[in-house]
Parts: sequence; C-alpha cells; structure tokens
Amino acid sequence: MTYCVALRLSRGLVFMSDTRTNAGLDNISTYRKMFTWADEGETVITIMTAGNLATTQSVVSMIDERNRAPSERHPAILQLPSMFQVARYIGNILKEVIAQHADTGDRADSYFNASIIVGGQVKGSAPRLFLIYPEGNFIEAGEDTPFLQIGEFKYGRPILVRAFDAEMSFEAAVKLLLVSFDSTIKANLSVGLPLDLQMYERDSLRRGLSRRIKGNDAYFQTISHGWGDALKQAFDSLPDLVF
Repeated sequence: MTYCVALRLSRGLVFMSDTRTNAGLDNISTYRKMFTWADEGETVITIMTAGNLATTQSVVSMIDERNRAPSERHPAILQLPSMFQVARYIGNILKEVIAQHADTGDRADSYFNASIIVGGQVKGSAPRLFLIYPEGNFIEAGEDTPFLQIGEFKYGRPILVRAFDAEMSFEAAVKLLLVSFDSTIKANLSVGLPLDLQMYERDSLRRGLSRRIKGNDAYFQTISHGWGDALKQAFDSLPDLVF
C-alpha cells in the first residue's frame, strides 16, 4: 500500500509520498511514487500514485513516452492548455491501462486498480489539484476540501483535519505532513520511509524544492520524537474522569 498527501495552500502546493511497496511481509521494496514534469515558464505538473504498482508504472511510462514524441502520438502532457485537461488526460490513460490488464475490464474493484493525485499550474491560470479515481473520473481540491490523500490515509488524516491552515507557510506545511506520515508509519507496516517531498510556489512556473527524507534524517527524527513527547505531555495534563 502507500500514503500520499497534497496540500493546497494560498502560496502554492506541497506534495509528499512514501516509497514502500509490498506483496507480503517477505517482499517489501522501495519505489518512487511521485513524478514531476516541467516546461519552466509554462507548465509544472506533479503526480503521486497509489495502488497496483504495474498499473501506476504503466501510466507513468505512457505519459513519458507520449511526452518524448508528441508529434507521433497523442498531445504531450506539457502541451495541454489547462490542469483540468491534464486531469482528463491522465484519467483516460489510467482507465485505459486498467481495462487492458484486468480480466473483467475497467472495474474499480479490480486487482489492477490505482488512484492518482495530480497538481500543478499552467501559465495563465491558477494552481489546481485533482484526485483521479480508477474509473478515470476525478474531483478537485477547493476551499472546503483543501488537501487530498490516497492510500492508507485514515491514520494521518486526523492530524491534517485538526491543524491544516491554507495560509500556513511551506515550512509549517512540511512539519504538518511529517507528523501525519509519522503517525501513519507507526500504525501501518505497509507505509514506510523514505519519503519524497515536492513543493511548488504559486505562479513560479518552475520546479520547487524537491527532497527525499530518509529514516536517519535528523529533522524527521526530531519531529517524530517531539510529536510523541508532546502528545504524552498533553495526555498527562488532562483531568482524570471521576467515577
């Protein structure tokens, strides 16, 4: 399984994903689940994937292949005029891949299912963020739903619900995501380090900070231990129930 989160901030977008995949307890591997394409000054697009690894790798490979030779195939992803069209483009590819490989066709409950978060900005429009389902349809993040998650998100979601603020800084957003991921990693063995981080600053139209956070990362360890200690202190300070 996996865990991926994208935050829609006033100042831009922040993406984070884990890298663990498993086919049983004795077959655990590390694979990148975050990918970025950029035509600086024009378009920047980041996607994160969850679900069947063969499906998601096929989707990414098809995007790459079509991007290398747009004149011979369908329009390249960086040539699309809006993020809405990008979401439709990726949704159609995802649906196509699932239909080709699943015995029963493009069913959401197929063994080959996958979901994708895509976000970015096309010159002349605002940054946008979408969650694409296995059927190829999608929803968009907005003011009422300012962040999107895929994979094993139930353990880290309460952290985001309680502390997310669209006006927060990139630094605060990364701290929030690390707490969310730390909680998920401790609760679910199918999610694990390293973590991939990608930032995008609104209207920059260029790749932002990109970083891989490993298990021995000093800042991650500080967040992990500090969050645990703070939670214990807060718990101890609560009044006891009188029976």
